[in-house]
Amino acid sequence: MKLTRRTFLGACAALAVTPPRPAFPATVLRVGMTPAFLHTQHGLLAKWREYMEAKLKRPIEIVQRDSYRETMDLLQLEQLDFAWICSYPYVYLRQQLRLVAVPLYLSRPFYRAYLIVSLKNRHIKDLSQLRGKVFAYADPYSLTGHLVPRYQLRQMGEDPEKFFSKTFFTYSHRNLIEAVADGLAYGASVDGYVWDSLNALKPEIVGRTFPVSASREFGFPPIVARLGVAEADFVAVQNMFIGMRQDQQGNSLLQDLNLNGFLHGLPSLYDEVDEMMRAFGEG
Repeated sequence: MKLTRRTFLGACAALAVTPPRPAFPATVLRVGMTPAFLHTQHGLLAKWREYMEAKLKRPIEIVQRDSYRETMDLLQLEQLDFAWICSYPYVYLRQQLRLVAVPLYLSRPFYRAYLIVSLKNRHIKDLSQLRGKVFAYADPYSLTGHLVPRYQLRQMGEDPEKFFSKTFFTYSHRNLIEAVADGLAYGASVDGYVWDSLNALKPEIVGRTFPVSASREFGFPPIVARLGVAEADFVAVQNMFIGMRQDQQGNSLLQDLNLNGFLHGLPSLYDEVDEMMRAFGEG
């Protein structure tokens, strides 16, 4: 086609009014999520990804799996760069990970396990009254949803393998709450942050359960990075999390997450988890 002066000027005008696409580097950052509060909140996950892309100026891929072990495997295989994982997997893989940031819940970097039963069984006062009942666990690598109740039974002088008539895994804390609400399990130990957050979002489900007791505090599930992540990427992601409270979009996302912010955190936050794991030869 012959390039005339009119064609050339028209092309230049079109280029002038076409908005430029974001100039992201080619490398995608892969961020893993274990099945917790965010796992079924697809709109919130999209908002989370968009925020990270805007702040880091690069494409983000959110990777979800149905069990904690799958996310742990991806970290070990270096198929994830960063992940938001439970406290138990962090301690289990501590030598292979770097601590990026710890969320602040109720303005503190801690959370608890709640022992829950159905609302009709709210006469239950403690774990000892669940002998011979059906009990649901979240995940084999869950702190609040597996390790805590087993450790509590061990402290009571009981055998966790024989105390209940039957146990089963639901592979998410939301499913755990629903299992108790629907009568599939008599009781369960659930992430207190998830129970509180879902109670605000889904009171018609959570309201059919009753928190019998709360455990001591543990370090909140952290944001971690695999050891091989480039230092520049580590610092950029860490600064993004720590700075979320400083901008309007970040504050909005924190409100959606029912969190107050993030801090650098110390590995010592998880020393008690390590102690409990070692009691079962799992540390």
